Amino acid sequence: MESIHSAVTDVRVEERAVVDAQTFATEVAGRSTPVVLRGQVAHWASVRAAEGGDDATATYLAGLGDGGKPMDVLIGGPEFGGRFFYRGDNLEGFNFHREKAPLAVLLSELLRLSGVPEEKRHFLYANAATAPEHLPGWLAANPINLPLGGATPRLWIGNGSQTATHYDGSTNLACVVAGRRRFTLFPPDQVGNLYIGPLDRTLAGPPSSMVDPLAPDLHQFPRYAEALRHALVADLGPGDALFIPAIWWHHVQAFGTLNVLCNYWWAFDPTVSAFHAMVHAMMAVRDRPPAEKAGWRAWFEHYVFGDDAAAAGDHLPMAARGVLGPASPDRTERIRNYLLKALQRR
Repeated sequence: MESIHSAVTDVRVEERAVVDAQTFATEVAGRSTPVVLRGQVAHWASVRAAEGGDDATATYLAGLGDGGKPMDVLIGGPEFGGRFFYRGDNLEGFNFHREKAPLAVLLSELLRLSGVPEEKRHFLYANAATAPEHLPGWLAANPINLPLGGATPRLWIGNGSQTATHYDGSTNLACVVAGRRRFTLFPPDQVGNLYIGPLDRTLAGPPSSMVDPLAPDLHQFPRYAEALRHALVADLGPGDALFIPAIWWHHVQAFGTLNVLCNYWWAFDPTVSAFHAMVHAMMAVRDRPPAEKAGWRAWFEHYVFGDDAAAAGDHLPMAARGVLGPASPDRTERIRNYLLKALQRR
């Protein structure tokens, strides 16, 4: 087996210094490739507090979370090395379990575990906890000052852990508060080389790659070698931010006995999922005879993927375009109702 460190650490994500709101909007937010923004949130009170170590970080966060709802916490034993993943050859379960815990309890346990030898240490991970619900004081104390479409800040709090290679359906800005993080990223077109796991039974939302990037088995997953040729790596410390375009695959390592990340997902309609459309197409299109599939490929190109797809209904009067009309909340609702009626007839 080969180590990902020797394979990709020399291919780094592009870096920039701190950007203002206008520069972010014009030069970053529309990018098709990731970029590291060094020191972008170094001014945050949380980052400054984290300079004092684990105890200072915990004290600061506890002060922001007073009155917040309990968090969903993933818990795994010391034997799995912090890699939250499936369990068993048949992927019959997960190597972790979930519990609800108030922020103060989570922080107390993380501080306790910091004194436990690594080989005996359990791994805890609260992921994607929305700040308004779980840390009510976060927004006022740590403003982002960038145009993120009103995205909700989400907190990721734990000790050393690995998040399996996955994608996000929306644009992402990930900001490190405490500890260090290493992101290994793959462009969307590498999906066929990442050996994706189950689509309908996932670890925490989106599907994940079955390959362990820290010890990739190229005998079992030979095409992963091609994915490595396209991989990028970003090492982030407190105050750094990483812009990740939608659908980019990324594996995340968190280092330290108490690490904190805040991220923002934006520029998408959470009620509409391209992933779900693809899964439906697997049922409706994938297994048809080759000639039919070729015909439907032409339909998809004309109405979805073609450069002029948005104009496919322009020859019709506006009042008659229906689901072919321009994107709008009304059109979204019209399409949703059309599909619901069509599926209910089956």
